[in-house]
Amino acid sequence: MVQLHVTNSPFSESQAELLNRLLPTLTESQRIWLGGYLAAFGGAAVAPAVQEPSAAAVQEPAAAAPAASREVTILFGSQTGNCQRLATSLSGQLKEQGFTVNVSAMNSFKTNALKKTENLLLIVSTHGEGEPPDNARSFYEFLHSKRAPQLEGLHYSVLGLGDTSYEFFCQTGKDFDKRLEELGGTRLGLRVDCDLDYDEPAAGWFTQVIGALNERVNAPQIAEAAVEAAEHADAPASPYSRNQPFYAEVLENLNLNGRGSDRETRHLELSLEGSGLAFEPGDSLGVYPENHPQLVEALISAMGWDAGETVPLNKKGETGSLREALLRHYEITVLTKPLLEQAAKLSAAPALQELLLPERQQALKDYIHGRDLLDLAVDFAPWKATASEFVAILRKLPARLYSISSSYNANPDEVHFTVRAVRYEANGRQRYGVCSVHCAERVQPGDKLPIYIQSNPNFKLPANPDAPVIMIGPGTGVAPFRSFLEEREVQGAAGKSWLFYGDRHFVTDFLYQTDWQRMLKDGVLSKLDVAFSRDTAEKVYVQHRILEHSRELYAWLQEGAHIYVCGDEKHMAHDVHTALLTVIEEAGGMSAEAAAAYLDTLQQEQRYQRDVY
Repeated sequence: MVQLHVTNSPFSESQAELLNRLLPTLTESQRIWLGGYLAAFGGAAVAPAVQEPSAAAVQEPAAAAPAASREVTILFGSQTGNCQRLATSLSGQLKEQGFTVNVSAMNSFKTNALKKTENLLLIVSTHGEGEPPDNARSFYEFLHSKRAPQLEGLHYSVLGLGDTSYEFFCQTGKDFDKRLEELGGTRLGLRVDCDLDYDEPAAGWFTQVIGALNERVNAPQIAEAAVEAAEHADAPASPYSRNQPFYAEVLENLNLNGRGSDRETRHLELSLEGSGLAFEPGDSLGVYPENHPQLVEALISAMGWDAGETVPLNKKGETGSLREALLRHYEITVLTKPLLEQAAKLSAAPALQELLLPERQQALKDYIHGRDLLDLAVDFAPWKATASEFVAILRKLPARLYSISSSYNANPDEVHFTVRAVRYEANGRQRYGVCSVHCAERVQPGDKLPIYIQSNPNFKLPANPDAPVIMIGPGTGVAPFRSFLEEREVQGAAGKSWLFYGDRHFVTDFLYQTDWQRMLKDGVLSKLDVAFSRDTAEKVYVQHRILEHSRELYAWLQEGAHIYVCGDEKHMAHDVHTALLTVIEEAGGMSAEAAAAYLDTLQQEQRYQRDVY
């Protein structure tokens, strides 16, 4: 790379030195986003090297523009805590650059302060089918309402987190970006949409917005700010993390379901000895799984590849065998539209090009659903790509997150988690949940699993151990409440606790039954209500039990109880939310609007928290 000097560039000696430090460290993604940032500012971002003032300018100098504010507001909307961690990291980097930073969850931000905000950075995930996460919902609704003010003085940028396997990828971030522009805001930099492997694009966005903010207050500091951001982006926060997992020994792997059940739910206990890792109730465990060996072998055979061929394992330049790459490094069970668009360049089959035509969007969605890379390989042969070229278009195999089902204080140097094996048939072939079946079939005590701890600040026990808690968790959604109650037992918490649990059959599917019975006997658990949907002629679910105890539940809320919901979002969490509204409306004697406002207030006060998926 050409070295910049005063003689071959329009930069001062100090600027050239900073740029020479920065440019070699940039990844391809960071260079692209830095280019986009400069393009976004047009000619205003790059001043001419020399410009003689006109006579008029000398005689009548223009009034100095108001000094740009060094105050920055970072708002995050996060269901699992990723956006909050990024917001905290960005805040630290901005403070090192001399900025005053206010970091807040979107639902804690006073919306009347928005009109006075000059620099706004939004970091937000997309949940469910293109919806904002719980702690972003109220701010999202305000911004899209008639109450939203005009924001001509606002400078903003948006970082979105999402998953390209979902149709509405990063939709919440896109909505915020569009709406802030409609209200008159000016972009500090282009929006960045991140897939599951978000570290590199997020670091590029950090570089972009820090540079843009420095440009507003002091242009010569752009390069220095970008250097600092790039240096910090690669610094690990702890010895073991998402990017550097700890290999934990498996101590126990038990099937929680009884004989005759049509389900298999595994309880795994791992050793954290020597890791330095710790966690709090409500946190999650990230587990890096292996793809099913049968699927890997079938894919290699269908493509006519050599399993021992050397291919890239990642973007860092590391290489290994094709079998190793497909088994442990690349996602092969999920198809996405971006993947098919890249695959179309490698396929000689016209049918794949036709499937991607704009008028065939529904056919594309139907094809992607329930299919994997083996289907793609078979359905659109022949292929005109080497194994190395093909794996280059695949996503990194992402970790799977599971609610931790143990208390660290009750089980030092251990972590427990609960996973239900997923097996089903689709399109004429048996399919497997990647991590769940890996744990159920191929992980034995003594083996090691690559793991990390993901803190979840949005799903935490009350700070006051005397506060009552209401926990609603059918199926594997009950896992974090085992952690909650173990922790409350260690604390000697005096607060009442009430668990709503549901599954299919009492005899075979009552997960952690002996734990709950012991806790009831010891007074750790005050009240337990269960619903087993297949044991009665008419199906009964947890929301029905909630409605049956509406007056008592509302009384607990009036006493300051915190509500926690964990499990399936699409059906259970929605039905539970509706049931809670009914309880508040009927037992509290409120209108539907007042009940909704009551529940919103509980959410803002963090007395209504959900960990749903």
